Amino acid sequence: MNVTKIPKKTITVIEPKRSLIVNKEQYRQRRVAAYCRVSTDSEEQLTSYTNQKKVYTEMIAAKPEWEFAGLYADEGISGTRADKRPQFQKMINDCLAGKIDYIITKSVSRFARNTVDCLDHVRMLKARGIGIYFEEQNIDTLQIDSELYLVIYAGFAQSESESISKNVTWTFRKRFQDGKPIFNYKCLLGYRKGPDGEPEIVPEEAIIVERIFNMYLAGETVNRISAKLREENIQIPGKRFSFSASMIKGILRNERYCGDSILQKTVTIDCISKIRRKNMGEAPCTMCRTAMSLSSAGNSFTKRRKNLPNG
Repeated sequence: MNVTKIPKKTITVIEPKRSLIVNKEQYRQRRVAAYCRVSTDSEEQLTSYTNQKKVYTEMIAAKPEWEFAGLYADEGISGTRADKRPQFQKMINDCLAGKIDYIITKSVSRFARNTVDCLDHVRMLKARGIGIYFEEQNIDTLQIDSELYLVIYAGFAQSESESISKNVTWTFRKRFQDGKPIFNYKCLLGYRKGPDGEPEIVPEEAIIVERIFNMYLAGETVNRISAKLREENIQIPGKRFSFSASMIKGILRNERYCGDSILQKTVTIDCISKIRRKNMGEAPCTMCRTAMSLSSAGNSFTKRRKNLPNG
């Protein structure tokens, strides 16, 4: 019997050249989102808002290495608090969910006017490899020296916001000194802004206010007044009122229904956090005559307003 000897096989492993190894991450499109914001509803600002949206949408679409990951825009909202900007919060949540790799925005002040908020969000995103590009300052947060410049510009943005707040406060106080109160007519039952800019009584709304005062003077409780008006399901065009117990109590305590106006009952403690509290002497109070009282019942009630229950 003949045995055939099979020669031993030699296997050689050929390593691929480096040029043949494809870095998938390198060629993956970067998912880029844009954030824009304007702080007021003025026509000039809204034009800027529209332009920002258009520019960034076109900018992202023009780069083949970028994939459009969304446009986040807050309109008519201050930048001093991140928690008050719904689109900003949505963008941050999408970043944390892995939907965004990079963010572009016009400037540091558009991103945030609060230094702490700005740095906290930038550092949190940077730790996840997500960068932010501030076009106006030419800052890319993924660069090593970006934070130093960012601290400086964020400080400038916050200082500017504080300066604006002081100017607005001064303007309001000057109006108060001149006896010119400011009315929020949407939240004030019975009044509207007249042709001369002064408060004007709305007859159909004044009837409701008259009823509230008369019912209370007749011995009805705040809760029972509220229940009666809510049962009637009263609708007022252009205004939304719940006629809750707290609203009824607010009407009964409001000196404006007697033709007076106490100005600066509350003060803003910090323009960044927007915290307001009852004026305990931090700012001067002013009382002025604003208009005719809404009702005779309102005048009769003036002396009894202090006896309203606190509960």
